[in-house]
Amino acid sequence: MATFTTPETSEPVPLELAESARTRGRGLLGRDGIEGALLLSPANSVHTLGMRFAIDVAHLDREFRVLAVRTMRPGRVGLPRPRARHVLEAEAGSMERWGVRRGVRLAVQAP
Repeated sequence: MATFTTPETSEPVPLELAESARTRGRGLLGRDGIEGALLLSPANSVHTLGMRFAIDVAHLDREFRVLAVRTMRPGRVGLPRPRARHVLEAEAGSMERWGVRRGVRLAVQAP
């Protein structure tokens, strides 16, 4: 399984990769939660229509630097973020614990 770290994480965070159109389209729909995070790539926007829980969303540039972070409640549609090439999704509150905030660069380790 892939992982990511930030300068503030004490250990690697589990990371699911959604790289096909089908897996990006499904995202976290139909789930009750996630251990770690889901990386949608390529992507520059997400929605929470049909979601069962609130999520944190981080828009990332090509180098995995965080452009913006926001929390989205179920039933919302996010606008596309200019320069975003990836979107990181996790349960609400997770990004703050991991130190994922604007300007931070994620170190992604793929399997």
